Amino acid sequence: MRRAYTPTIGELEAFRALAEAGSATRAGQTLGLTQSAISRSLQSLEERLGVRLFHRVRRRLILSDAGRSFLRDADRILAELDGAALTVMSFGGREKLLRLVALPTFASAWLIPRLAGFAALAPDITVDVTSALQPVDFSRAPADAAIQRLELRSRGAEAIALLDESLIVVASPRIVGDSGDLPDEALATLPLIQQATRPDLWLRWFQEAQLDAVRILRGPRFEHFGMVLAAARAGLGAALVPAILVEEEIATGRLVRASSQTIDGGSPYALIFPPQQADNASFRRFRDWLVAEAGGGPVPEDPETPGNLKPLT
Repeated sequence: MRRAYTPTIGELEAFRALAEAGSATRAGQTLGLTQSAISRSLQSLEERLGVRLFHRVRRRLILSDAGRSFLRDADRILAELDGAALTVMSFGGREKLLRLVALPTFASAWLIPRLAGFAALAPDITVDVTSALQPVDFSRAPADAAIQRLELRSRGAEAIALLDESLIVVASPRIVGDSGDLPDEALATLPLIQQATRPDLWLRWFQEAQLDAVRILRGPRFEHFGMVLAAARAGLGAALVPAILVEEEIATGRLVRASSQTIDGGSPYALIFPPQQADNASFRRFRDWLVAEAGGGPVPEDPETPGNLKPLT
């Protein structure tokens, strides 16, 4: 229930228009309202809040200190309301929405190129994908499931392993030419691009090379693998990245393998979800499709019978 001091949407819109225009006449023209309607909205809003939001200086309205403070929140509230409306409109007449959180580079390099297949299989389901590098708290986040490394599974969530992670070294051919098998000693002479959320990767790669850790960790640092790959393409150094994220880059020649060696990432990519999603038919259809995509098998015809899929405990 809206409380007496809570502004209406119309009052917030009138207030914002007044702040931008500086007069009730111009604010009314912006909103398609009369000058008197704008003035009544401002009067009602100031009475609700018990503060003066504007000073009247030479027939112009100037925001007070309270008004400047309130304007930031009014802008945010109206923007969030607009965003909520656009989100609902994106259903496009469809009633089913599946909200997914995914690692950003995994989403762009692996998931999104395959989503047309799911859209063809389930045209009645709208997929909403956002990104996160940290574990998803399903009790707070508006998400039905996450696709992240298994080690990011939050407490109480279930998971189905999808793909193992194998890490390889890539670089721009401008730096290493066409060579695909540089020894570790040669690699160590290159700038080594660092991944900020997984800072131990290069240490693991060189763990048997007996090289100085300070030397290994010296290099440009980026937040996620998408940035790391962009840096590698720009010739900033060698990058240690999951092989499944760089297949297209290697196929097009924008990057080349700088070593024939690989290391295991230590944690597979997984579909992570709260237990109650097992009762969500849209989630089950996506789960079965995703597992088939990851494993190369057929999608079960009956979403009620997911075969041998068993969440990890």
